[in-house]
This record gives sequence, C-alpha cells and structure tokens, in this order.
Amino acid sequence: MSTNGGAAHHGARATAAMMARAAAACAVPVLYALWVRPRLLTWGATAEEVATIYPGDEFVPDADGSVFTMATTLPAPPDKVWPWLVQMGFGRAGWYSWDRLDNAGNPSADRIVPEWQSVQVGQRLIEASDGRNWFTVELVEPNRTLVLRTIIDLLSGRSVDPNGRLPRAYADGVWSFNLRPADGGQTRLVARSRGKTLPALLTRPFGLAVGDPAHFIMQTRQFHGLRTRVGAPA
Repeated sequence: MSTNGGAAHHGARATAAMMARAAAACAVPVLYALWVRPRLLTWGATAEEVATIYPGDEFVPDADGSVFTMATTLPAPPDKVWPWLVQMGFGRAGWYSWDRLDNAGNPSADRIVPEWQSVQVGQRLIEASDGRNWFTVELVEPNRTLVLRTIIDLLSGRSVDPNGRLPRAYADGVWSFNLRPADGGQTRLVARSRGKTLPALLTRPFGLAVGDPAHFIMQTRQFHGLRTRVGAPA
C-alpha cells in the first residue's frame, strides 16, 4: 500500500471514530429525555395515579415540566402510615431518606413520637440543618393528604413566605403525600411533586440535569425508609 493510501485509510478511520463518538454523545441525552426521565417521573405509579389531580396541584398550576408522580405500597393501613408523615422535618423525625444529605447525619426516627404528631396549616417544617430552607404546610387531611410547599429565592438560597412578594429569581415547589387504602390492609402512597423556576431559561437545564435525578434518589430512599418503619414489628 502506498504512503498516501495508508494515510487516507488512517484518516478515514479517525473520521469514522470521531463520528461514532459524536453520535454516542448525542444519543445519551436523547435516551435520557425519551426513555430514562419519563420513568423517573412516574416511578412505581400506575397510569391512573399519574393522571389523577391531587390536592396541592393548584399551588403550582403552571409547572415547568418537573412533575413527579411516584408511588409505593406500604404494609399498613393509612391511619398507621399517617403518624410517620406528620412528624417529618429536620429537628423532628427527619425525612426517612439519605440522612447524611438532609438530616445532618442524624438517623431519622424509627418510632412514632407523640410530641411531633401535631401539624397545622402554616407551620414550617425545617428542611435541613442550616435552617435556611423550610416547607410550609399548606393542607392537612388526616390519614389522607399532607401538602408541603417551598419557595426559594435563588439569589439568597433562602426560603421565602409563600404569601409574600415573590423574588425575581425563584423556585416554587409543592410536595404532596397522598394515602389511599389498598387491598390487604395496605396503603398506596402517591408522592406528587410539581415545580416551577424563574427565569426558566437559566434554571431549567440545571433542573433537568441535576434537580430531577436528585429528587428521584431522595424520594425512592424515603419510600424505602417508610416501608421499613411502617412494616416493623410494634
């Protein structure tokens, strides 16, 4: 083979390799958007549960795409699950998720604590140890629905009053826990999360790449934490 022919052959192989890498790089986000992400958003939920309108949806009616409907079956009736939900929060029972991330490394409670059983509309549930962020309780329907909401000023990183003036750049999120009786004395827990951020052009890419996977990881861990606690021997 001539020198020129060898160089041309080598160049063609290099070009083909570059094109293959480029195609793979393009395929990854497409695969995530079309196949992975839809499954993250609806993990464990039935088509009927996904289509259902839940209390709290009205607080963020124009969600920008981050609408999670995740569900699990818990081995106890709703009235036995409810006490675990109402005691959530930092400085209370924790969040039953990855405690190193959202509870300063303190183990979430493994028992029902009587003094944390009172939760009222307007009450603030601290999110993490720095106290900068909190959830405001928006709706309480005992043994059925608990709705939490947080609005975060993206410039300061702090939560703000949902009834006050909204900052110029913010993230508004609602997180509802919906309990429904299931066969065999069990409970279907449907966790619905809706979010909106402004300015969307700047914040949406971060939400898609980081926020959505992070929420999925924390929510599935919380489901696991609740199943182990609710199903533990009394």
